[in-house]
Amino acid sequence: MKVSGFTFVRNAVLYDYPVVEAIQSILPVCDEVVVAVGNSEDGTLELIKNIPSAKVRIIETIWDESLRIGGKVLAVETDKAFHAISPDADWAFYIQGDEVVHEKYLDVIRSEMESYKDDDRVDGLLFKYHHFYGSYDYVGLSSRWYRREIRIIKNNKDIFSYKDAQGFRKKPNEKLRVKLIDAYIHHYGHVREPQAMQRKHQSTNRFWHSDRWIKRNIKPATEFDYSNYEPLGLYEGTHPHIMEKRISSMDWKFEYDVSQRQFEFKDRIKNFTQKLTGWRPGEYRNYKLIR
Repeated sequence: MKVSGFTFVRNAVLYDYPVVEAIQSILPVCDEVVVAVGNSEDGTLELIKNIPSAKVRIIETIWDESLRIGGKVLAVETDKAFHAISPDADWAFYIQGDEVVHEKYLDVIRSEMESYKDDDRVDGLLFKYHHFYGSYDYVGLSSRWYRREIRIIKNNKDIFSYKDAQGFRKKPNEKLRVKLIDAYIHHYGHVREPQAMQRKHQSTNRFWHSDRWIKRNIKPATEFDYSNYEPLGLYEGTHPHIMEKRISSMDWKFEYDVSQRQFEFKDRIKNFTQKLTGWRPGEYRNYKLIR
């Protein structure tokens, strides 16, 4: 079995992405990891070049700034990396620049890839998610956080990155058939130094929205306001060991009283139904789950 990892990144230093940790977290189960490094204003290219692994292969790309609405440029960059992986790979392991895989799941991931490698019913593998917010101690609980997403796909070039690169589909526009595996992605997209978070917040919105929308909705600030949160829960598990240095160097404070959290009525209904049946009403599913 051959596995190729792939990802894309731009301005990782400026926006404090844990992309090195993301790449290193999947290296043990990959024979290579292709990184599409976009034209950056910082030392992102050097950062990726300094990853101490011969498995990492870089392709340099130019982002199309005209593909602003809906995050389309992110899908285009994802596809560039996917199409650059080795043609003889069986699987392609996608990781985004703020996602990290815990080492405790690597054996499960490898085993599941082995199990379904030759199963033509299966287009990909579906992961569960921990979405961290404000610090490494809290996870989002509201229904706006997606519970699951596809992160491993067959090396089938009919598969393409969908919309803003959150998931995948297959030509012409079919949802992938996937197996849910017992492994989590740690998503750290909302945990970073407040000034870097604000730079990311102000800049990356232009890949989803018009200048007019940004001017009307994004207030200029030097630091991100983490107080505008939805219900959070205390995370009681461990973090990937590759994240230890980053976590220990955290230099900002974020406090949240879980006893005071309040859910919207719709989320109370969804949480009750999910606890009772395992089904979350109204959940966005960009996949077909194979039982």
